[in-house]
Amino acid sequence: MKTFLRVLQILLLILVLVFLSGLFLVDRIASRGLPDYDKDVDLRNMTATVEIFRDEHAVPHIYAQTGEDLYRAVGYVMAQDRLWQMDLMRRGTTGRLSEIFGEDLLETDLIMRALRIEDKSEQVLKDLDPEIRLALIAFSDGVNQYIESIGKKLPPEFTILGYEPEPWEPKHSVNMIGYMSWDLTGGYRSKISLHQLRRQVGEAKLRAFLPDPDVHQTLVYPGLEDTVISTPLYTAFEKMRDIGLTGVFHGSNNWAVNGYKTRSGAAIMCNDMHLGYFAPGIWYQMHCVVENKVSVTGVAVPGQPFVICGHNDHIAWGMTNVGIDDTDFYIERLNPDSTKYFFNGNWVDLHVREEAIKTKSGDTHTRTLRFTHRGPIISSFRDIDEAAISMRWIGNERSNEILGVYRLNHARNWNDFREACSHFKAVSQNICYADVEGNIGLQTAAGVPLKKDHYYTVYPGETDEYDWTGLMDFEKLPHSYNPESGMVSSANNRIADDRYGQPISHWPEVPYRINRIRELLGQKNYLGVVDMKNVQLDQQSLLFRNFKSGLSSALNHADLSQTEQKAYALLKTWDGVLDKKAAAPCILETFYMQFLKQTVSDELDSLHYDMVLRSSSFVRNYMENVWRDPQSPWLDNVNTPNVIEQFDDMVEIAFKATVTELSEKLGDDPEKWEWGDIHTLTLEHPMGGVNILNRFFNLNRGPYAVGGDCFNPSPFVYRYYDPFKVKHGPSQRHIYTTDDWDRSLSVIPTGTSGIPKSVYYCDQTELFLNGQYRKDFVSKQLVRGSSVYRMTLK
Repeated sequence: MKTFLRVLQILLLILVLVFLSGLFLVDRIASRGLPDYDKDVDLRNMTATVEIFRDEHAVPHIYAQTGEDLYRAVGYVMAQDRLWQMDLMRRGTTGRLSEIFGEDLLETDLIMRALRIEDKSEQVLKDLDPEIRLALIAFSDGVNQYIESIGKKLPPEFTILGYEPEPWEPKHSVNMIGYMSWDLTGGYRSKISLHQLRRQVGEAKLRAFLPDPDVHQTLVYPGLEDTVISTPLYTAFEKMRDIGLTGVFHGSNNWAVNGYKTRSGAAIMCNDMHLGYFAPGIWYQMHCVVENKVSVTGVAVPGQPFVICGHNDHIAWGMTNVGIDDTDFYIERLNPDSTKYFFNGNWVDLHVREEAIKTKSGDTHTRTLRFTHRGPIISSFRDIDEAAISMRWIGNERSNEILGVYRLNHARNWNDFREACSHFKAVSQNICYADVEGNIGLQTAAGVPLKKDHYYTVYPGETDEYDWTGLMDFEKLPHSYNPESGMVSSANNRIADDRYGQPISHWPEVPYRINRIRELLGQKNYLGVVDMKNVQLDQQSLLFRNFKSGLSSALNHADLSQTEQKAYALLKTWDGVLDKKAAAPCILETFYMQFLKQTVSDELDSLHYDMVLRSSSFVRNYMENVWRDPQSPWLDNVNTPNVIEQFDDMVEIAFKATVTELSEKLGDDPEKWEWGDIHTLTLEHPMGGVNILNRFFNLNRGPYAVGGDCFNPSPFVYRYYDPFKVKHGPSQRHIYTTDDWDRSLSVIPTGTSGIPKSVYYCDQTELFLNGQYRKDFVSKQLVRGSSVYRMTLK
């Protein structure tokens, strides 16, 4: 017995030692990539010493004597904080995800290679000004010297996945522009689905899913039915979405007011871009200074060295997505061996590329890509009954956004600003402007295709009838400079009405956000920083204002149960603020989903209903169009042939279903329901879906209860196919005060570091969720005085 107990003790001791060793190993892997922000470093190729101060959130302020030294330092510093994220994005743009994640990403890699992002990047590099090319070379050198200096002390993701980073090249930085362009493209999400829906429900009913000009009256600047097609695009990009590489760039708000509207007498500019929520976040905050030449601060995309949105000593700028018609699909006729396509009466050779894709297992898979003059054939060749679909995408058109961003960083006035904007074509934005002289403006900077027709589905491809004939000239794009109203603003709403002559915004957001922003800005004669905060944090529901009368007309005389009556009473007395502690938002948002389901699902099978849910534009357009049309054919349930349902009938049916659903989720007492109990935000790491990794390395953060929805100025947005988990919203908030830049404020929802073990991984999250900001100092005295870390690169 004593021997048995002694053996048991030894075994227990061994198990404890193994467990402790495992914990030690995990902690070592998690923490060995943490940088020392106070350590001075000698770098090759430097011409002078660079000073780097970091504030209490580890945001770097970089002071250099030359541009080349500055961008070498930016590369080093950014790699300290975001090296694995940079590598992940590089692999996404070059179609090399399978090498680290396995064969499941094979199709995704193939499609990313079909986009030819790197081909365009190489051409852009050839055309770049020598000064900018040198900046990219210096940035790459900084990244590579950091990789060289740390050896095996890499961020944990490299160790977990079992690989090391390769040297960074300038083209990888330019690739980030192609990445942004593709993620902002809406065509692949919508046009193929619309083609399928058209076959299912016909042209008349299809119109309910499209933007109606009568709904989209708030302007940024006031004044082949029988073909069966399929494409792997959506499935492939769902996998990219799962690892945080797509679904990143969405909607946004920006506005500026001039000195006649502010208490200070100086212009104020605000911007919050609504992007996907992940950890680490998409933005990297930094302040870059070349003494006596430029001082620019704001947010950059990891992997490239320039501030995308921010301010320098002279101007501030911020962006919102335009939503142009920037992708088209064509049904091609191929010859039997798929080597030629029929075009304008002739058989034309396809351009063919063989792609060798390596996978994590070590295998190499060879795949064939085929291209017409329009672009890649993105449909499958496995089923002979399916048509071949080619795609023309704005990202392959000649443009130079990296030059545009660089010149925004250095712009001094409105003319400089517009010249910089003129280089934006593959990335289409409404760019807001304010300067230290009190001027404000707004410029549409976009590559708008010129073509015969701007329809929403797939074109026949046998002739050039529907081909693009060019892009709209920049000087013809709308802009506004110092308008009489003293304000400019945009929120992904419709650009201009039909009198403008050329369609620009093809997929505008319903105008609740922009209407609320303009309502708030117009409530006071004079505005200050506090007012700008209030606008950015506002969660008043104009959707509810619009729906309230329709709900009342249907429910006032409905036969409701006791629980349903309580729920309806909460709606009737609600102030319309989507507070996370309130019950009424649960009812409104669940009703929104139920009304859609009850009126659509009887005519669509699960596949086509899922297509609708996966397009936020389809859902929002449908709800606006059907809610305004009591005679809509969608209201009648085709499964009840002896009954013709009316609008009020469907409202009552959807409301009852809403109460049933919420009672099952939150209990039978509506007064105890809270929006934040079901409407939550989790900041997910690309590998955070693997529970054991998340548990050991603390990759994810949350869930956090949040208010809002997609229709208010402070939106926290869920996907309609996965309610009510928040997936995107404000990715940063900036308030720029042109009279004193040191009074400017900013915040991001995550943090500076991309290393989960770092205290700066998500240290701004609580600030962000509580509606607070960090002080965005730029004067050296305040930067130095508030710094927590200081290092030099010599």
